[in-house]
Amino acid sequence: MNKPLRRIAIFCGLLILTLLLRDNYLQYVKADSLASDTKNRRVNITRYSTPRGNIIVGGKAITGSVETTGDYKYKRTWTNGPMWAPVTGYSSQAFGANQLERLEDGILSGNDDRLFFRNTLDMITGKDKEGGSVVTTLNAAAQKAAYEGLGGKKGAVAAIEPSTGKILALVSTPSYDPSKFAGSSDKDAEEWKKVQKKNNPDDPMLNRALRETYPPGSTFKVVTAAAALESGEVAGIDDKTDTPDPFKLPQSSSKLTNEHGECKNASLRYALMVSCNTVFAKMADNVGNDKMIEQAAKFGFNEAELDTPVRAAESVYPKDNPPQNALDGIGQGSNRATPLQMAMVAAAVANDGKLMKPYMVDQIWAKLDPLDTTEPQQLSQAMSAKTAQALQQMMQTVVEDPQGTGGKAKIDGVKVGGKTGTAQHGLNNSEKPYAWFISYAKLSDGSAPVAVAVVVEDGAANRGDITGGGLAGPIARDVMKAVIGNKK
Repeated sequence: MNKPLRRIAIFCGLLILTLLLRDNYLQYVKADSLASDTKNRRVNITRYSTPRGNIIVGGKAITGSVETTGDYKYKRTWTNGPMWAPVTGYSSQAFGANQLERLEDGILSGNDDRLFFRNTLDMITGKDKEGGSVVTTLNAAAQKAAYEGLGGKKGAVAAIEPSTGKILALVSTPSYDPSKFAGSSDKDAEEWKKVQKKNNPDDPMLNRALRETYPPGSTFKVVTAAAALESGEVAGIDDKTDTPDPFKLPQSSSKLTNEHGECKNASLRYALMVSCNTVFAKMADNVGNDKMIEQAAKFGFNEAELDTPVRAAESVYPKDNPPQNALDGIGQGSNRATPLQMAMVAAAVANDGKLMKPYMVDQIWAKLDPLDTTEPQQLSQAMSAKTAQALQQMMQTVVEDPQGTGGKAKIDGVKVGGKTGTAQHGLNNSEKPYAWFISYAKLSDGSAPVAVAVVVEDGAANRGDITGGGLAGPIARDVMKAVIGNKK
């Protein structure tokens, strides 16, 4: 073979070798990433070629699938979509998925490795492939009470079972109906545009219960009270606190006042009952910023990764100077919390100081067989049992005493502990405040089946803590009654 032909042969051989290497790289190294690439249309065609498994609440499916025309054989449906969207998220042929629909997609689509044996049996017997089911911890009655309680208001509700951490209700309003853009038509695209924040200032796709943080206002005084008792700054909840009224913020000429009540030298119990700003600002200053951060962290603040399995935004008690720390101690300043976080505070109090990790997926099922069960997990010991029981007495006074700000949360025959809050909003408190209420219910046998946090963004203009009791308190009461009714 002459020299030019030999060179051509070598060059062609190298080309063939390169092609073989590339082919093997694509088939073996990149196979999984290419198969799961969202730009690979075959992924969605396969995902929607069979009905998705269902998300279950109280033994009933809140999702379904219907046949369609075109490449995608099935599309997702929801029962009461706007009520359940903050839990399920959406699953769209055109726009992907989020929340449980995305996190549990392997189970719901039937592609999870845990379903391999069942899928193999179905293939052998000629049955169609089916997705598995995701059984939630949610309580349908509590979810409905929360959703209807918020009505047209902008806000959120989170409810937890204190002894386990099971999430019983998770509502965010305004909401959206994921069924409206579950397909891939032009109409679905138009519906999708309507719920995007840039086109809708109410931002209905924002999960306010998990992903929005607010100044917690006076509901945070429960945490400050815990810090004061745990650190020994206050010995007993009925001891005088040597607090002036007004209280001059440390290193500042600004003076803090109270909306109502006789707060000079007030005890912790009385101060929580009428929500004295001066007492809790002074307590936060006495405890100090470092110990306040430490106590808040025990309740779950400053935890960047809290997965329910949907990840919650981080609630923050900040590193701050003395005057700002005093304001942080009454739930203002740079203090920020999600509704879930404040439900965790109430749950830890009700559970004698033990804080359980919140979760909303109870079990994973393949047809009639459970594949996985979530076990309750303790997140921390937020405070001693002694301190928790003292806080229970204080929070029950808020609801039961005629002077208390939480009277609208009363439930006959049930011990209810609560705390109202009205958090300032906007520059120089120029906008309507956020109305808060956190609470728990205890039955006659001593069990605490539910703890709740409610926030209403567009509350009445009244700046007093009674706003939280008036707007958010009745919603919390109805959620607690729904849970208790199920227990009975």
